[in-house]
Amino acid sequence: MSGLDIFAWIVLIVLIATALAIFVFLAMLPGKIARQRNHPQVEAVNVAGWLGAIALGVFWPLALVWAFYIYSGQKLPDPSEEAAA
Repeated sequence: MSGLDIFAWIVLIVLIATALAIFVFLAMLPGKIARQRNHPQVEAVNVAGWLGAIALGVFWPLALVWAFYIYSGQKLPDPSEEAAA
């Protein structure tokens, strides 16, 4: 194996690892947002985000919108408290 073959394998491995990391980050994003916003259905949003990512993004935008949805009576985190922490 020449030096260029080894370099090509390293680049391929780095690209696959990066794609996997981006996939996991995007799958976790709706659940993380829902948790930060004290959503009453955090686990359902989290599952919807993972299922949407596994389905190659078909339902993922719906999970993201659901994470941002504000229910009546829901208290959002105070931005001034977050800045102080």
